[in-house]
Order: sequence, then C-alpha cells, then structure tokens
Amino acid sequence: MFERIDPKSLDQNVFSLIGDQWMLLTAGTGEKCNTMTASWGGLGVLWGKPVATVYIRPQRYTLEFVEREEKFTLAFFGEEYRKALALCGSKSGRDIDKVKECGFTVETADGAPYFAQADLVLVCRKAYWQDMDPTHFLDGEIDGKWYPEKDYHRIFIGEIETVLKKK
Repeated sequence: MFERIDPKSLDQNVFSLIGDQWMLLTAGTGEKCNTMTASWGGLGVLWGKPVATVYIRPQRYTLEFVEREEKFTLAFFGEEYRKALALCGSKSGRDIDKVKECGFTVETADGAPYFAQADLVLVCRKAYWQDMDPTHFLDGEIDGKWYPEKDYHRIFIGEIETVLKKK
C-alpha cells in the first residue's frame, strides 16, 4: 500500500538512494514494460519543478520504451531486492522476462508502470532529452574510462509528477 506524498517531503539521501541502493528505471504499459537498474542519475529542481535526470546507453532495451512513452518511473527497493536489481542491470529484456524472473508485480500510477515491491516510486513525465556530446567533456579521462565503446548515454529529464511511498 502506497501513499502519495509531496516531493519536498522526501527525506532520503539521494546519493545513497541512487548510487548505493540503485533504482529501477521502467517505462511502457502495465501490460508490456521493460526495466533496467540504474546507479547514475539525479534529483533536483529545474524550470521551477522537481525533476529527475536519468542516463541510458543506446544499446539498452529500456531506451526504446522511454523514448516511446510519455512517462517513466524510478523505483527504489530495500536491500532484500539487491539480487533482483543486479539481474535487471545485467540481463536484457530482449532475452528474458525480467519482471517474471524477479517475481515483481507490475502496478501503474498515472499510466506509468512500477513494481509493488518498491519502497519509493517517482513517476516522471519526460520534459527533455539530449545525447551526450563527447566534445564537451572537460575531464579528458571520462571518455576513455567510461566510454571505450563510444556508446554515449542519452540524457532524459523528467518532471516528477507523483511520489509514492510505501506505508
């Protein structure tokens, strides 16, 4: 059971939420969605609104879903789901049904899919996207270290429209 809360009432450390706990980035419909584990991202304020920024490499299957849909979700889980999140970050939805493999239950909020097992869910409406441009890296080591395959991330900024917190 979830309750809707104001984004300003979030009291978790976003660096721990995203960088340590990881998150599932999900898009599609309640009937057909795909998810991927992400540990890169950000939460903040842009254009006077609460936003989430996510980064997706071009080969990720989830990218097709995020590009096609108006909304995506970010879901955060307890430590007991660490193995499921590891699977969602290492296997492709092109090859396996990750939702089934993890035993997740798909729910929807405002038309966007998320998982009932999550502790916290952010429903985001896409507001902006841009492909990373390697000519803009100011630290010359970033390109070689993080992009040896030249598979630069597509950046999405989504307005956080709904926050669901498990009661």
